[in-house]
Amino acid sequence: PPGTLCRTKPTDLVFIIDSSRSVRPHEFEKIKVFVSRVIEALDVGPNATRVGVVNYASAVRSEFSLQSHQSKAALLRAVRGIQPLSTGTMTGLAIQFAISRAFSAAEGGRGSAPDFKKVAIVVTDGRPQDGVRDVSARARAAGIEIFAIGVGRVDMGTLRQMASEPLDEHVDYVESYSVIEKLTHKFQEAFCVVSDLCATGDHDCEQVCVSTPGAYRCACRDGFSLNSDGRTCTACNGGLGSALDLVFLIDGSKSVRPENFELVKKFINQIVDSLEVSDKQAQVGLVQYSSSVRQEFPLGQFKNKKDIKAAVKKMSYMEKGTMTGQALKYLVDSSFSAINGARPGVPKVGIVFTDGRSQDYISDAAKKAKDAGFRMFAVGVGNAVEDELREIASEPVAEHYFYTADFRTISKIGKKLQMKICVEEDPCECKSIVKFQTKVEDLISSLQQ
Repeated sequence: PPGTLCRTKPTDLVFIIDSSRSVRPHEFEKIKVFVSRVIEALDVGPNATRVGVVNYASAVRSEFSLQSHQSKAALLRAVRGIQPLSTGTMTGLAIQFAISRAFSAAEGGRGSAPDFKKVAIVVTDGRPQDGVRDVSARARAAGIEIFAIGVGRVDMGTLRQMASEPLDEHVDYVESYSVIEKLTHKFQEAFCVVSDLCATGDHDCEQVCVSTPGAYRCACRDGFSLNSDGRTCTACNGGLGSALDLVFLIDGSKSVRPENFELVKKFINQIVDSLEVSDKQAQVGLVQYSSSVRQEFPLGQFKNKKDIKAAVKKMSYMEKGTMTGQALKYLVDSSFSAINGARPGVPKVGIVFTDGRSQDYISDAAKKAKDAGFRMFAVGVGNAVEDELREIASEPVAEHYFYTADFRTISKIGKKLQMKICVEEDPCECKSIVKFQTKVEDLISSLQQ
């Protein structure tokens, strides 16, 4: 995408994939797709990144070694040909095999060279039938960086025993193999290294360039918002001085988990921080939903940011189902009604946050919200269904829906939303004319100099 320029670090990368009998054939195909997507983003070559695959169940099988394939196309063909073993789950044995064989010089490993990293990505969906703690410690002591990916009913303690520190960067969990592909981007970034494009000037941002791992993004100075092209900026007051009725619709279903629900609260308060809250400016309401819908507080109940943020922090977690359609209906029928504090003629914005597939029908309520003139943003995490997010989002859809596989990265979405909910000034208002006049005078002055 625009704003990325990635060169991957020279790495000896070994995938250690579980094909025990609990992994069904169609699920094993999903693992192969995930492996292929990660490979597609690498710089593959004898002097760049080398890739091997270890397949395990009760026994361990080397599908191909680090020196078997020296091109990306050959690797991808080899991955397509891998077949599951469909027996037990000897994860410790597979990690020992990686130490003694897969990363050895005889198999193409370059462990003695300081410029090359050794990385193992373990994918498993169960509890191992052998020990992993000691063998994983030996692997890490040998300089192997271990990423542990757990699926479904995996034992999370086992993942933590395997993974390198820091654990929050090296342990990932997905509820099913159908969504493992969404972790691809994380690993593409993990292997990416590039010079600071902002420092070198190799970017096309109109105002502010912000470096990110292996890429950059554009931002704007205070008083401006980023346009849909991701490069240019428009004068905007970011909510300052503008009337806005904003309601959050937050998923409190059991799949979110308590620790992630705390991250969702921080996400809400991050956006609240960007608003000017008062009777005549921004008003904020909050609704939580799971199997039922609960209004946490209506528009206008709190007159300042401090009180709103305190109420968000106190919000308790409902921890049941995911009735997104019912919640959208509540938003349309109640949240933006005068009885709940909505003001006539003031722009209405809804931010819907969900982490899974809705258990009810959303189409009618989503359409009603947009037909009523509400500007709807959809934010999805983890197992959220992107087709549902698009259905909720206002036009242009690409600017109104966001997705991330990991709750820990929702603050990045929060930053984007802060800019998106910016209300553009009326160019005919007195303060806009004064601002424009000052800008023109400054430009003329600099030209004269």
